[in-house]
Amino acid sequence: MSTEKRIPARQAVEQIIVKSDKAISHNALIQDLKDSYNRVTIYRSLDKLVDEGIIHKIIDMDGVSKYAACHSCESEYDHNHNHVHFSCIRCQSVTCLEHVIPSFELPKGYVMDEINFTVSGICPICSK
Repeated sequence: MSTEKRIPARQAVEQIIVKSDKAISHNALIQDLKDSYNRVTIYRSLDKLVDEGIIHKIIDMDGVSKYAACHSCESEYDHNHNHVHFSCIRCQSVTCLEHVIPSFELPKGYVMDEINFTVSGICPICSK
């Protein structure tokens, strides 16, 4: 596939994710973009956006990969997603709680690279 086709696909995927307040799955993106791009192009766009630090990948409670924008990263050098993700058991949404950062100490000799911390329960919309 030519470069001209990849760049618009990546921009389309990025726009959807950045505008969303919830993490979005690959399947949801396929539904949104099915008339424009195939599933492989969307998957490659997601991988590239993760590599570029524009979005981050979250594994929900069912093992499904979802993607969210990097709102709290100040630069590519100050880039981490060691915040809590909330997975709603009713609506299946996953939300980044960027200001909730878990704190703990690892045993001597272990070196942390990344935290994948997900809390499940009922979100504010479903609890009404």
